[in-house]
Amino acid sequence: MSRRHSFYARPLLAAVATVTVLAGTAAAAPADSSPGRYTATAAALDDTYYQDALGKTGAELKTALHTIISDQTKLSYDQVWDALKATDEDPANSSNVVLLYTGRSQSKNDNGGGSGQWNREHVWAKSHGDFGTSTGPGTDIHHLRPEDVQVNSTRGNKDFDNGGSELGDAPGNFTDGDSFEPRDEVKGDVARMILYMAVRYEGNDSFADLEPNDQVDNGSAPKMGKLSVLKQWSQEDPPDTFEKRRNDVIFEQFQHNRNPFIDHPEWVGSIW
Repeated sequence: MSRRHSFYARPLLAAVATVTVLAGTAAAAPADSSPGRYTATAAALDDTYYQDALGKTGAELKTALHTIISDQTKLSYDQVWDALKATDEDPANSSNVVLLYTGRSQSKNDNGGGSGQWNREHVWAKSHGDFGTSTGPGTDIHHLRPEDVQVNSTRGNKDFDNGGSELGDAPGNFTDGDSFEPRDEVKGDVARMILYMAVRYEGNDSFADLEPNDQVDNGSAPKMGKLSVLKQWSQEDPPDTFEKRRNDVIFEQFQHNRNPFIDHPEWVGSIW
């Protein structure tokens, strides 16, 4: 089942965090909501963080980015709870987080395993590569997001694709027997999280080599689909202020690495 979607922008933050550059300098983004406020930050990152990736394409670019983003601080699975309360804070209510699929704003403290609470959704399903909640891919907050317990269960370990029946408890999301389609506002977010994981985890750190492919129903294989759809989603739903701020918070406060496809969405097409 295919449908044409329209995309809606999420609320903008009033300010963005200062990006601390690895070389020891800091580039402060202007505290306004104009689209150009990230220009200086992007230039500073290219001169420092991404300097070894610039000018490369294809496998060379993927290898360079893997080396860059593999330099990170790793969290325990328990630490993920508090990290998500910062990374996914509701810009309109600092006591709440915004849930990925439902878009619902919910108290940061209403987390756990009960009905109606939020828990930790692995966007790259942890069974795809069998890494569970191990420190590393199982705790990497670049792909862990707050989500309603029941909706998280409905998504399960399904691959991503268009189509299916709409979820009654999460309008705008669709699912069938082997795939899940998130709401329009986060389609690009999902794609960029999946592709980050494919670059970060290349099989050289005791975990499986994670790669996207162009199919669904991948089961426990270290694959996630559907690549052609994910690429389309990344183009149709470019990074917004919430996603960019999230990348900054992870970089500055927690893992000290970045999702390169948020900073450079064009690199998706350069690699795949």
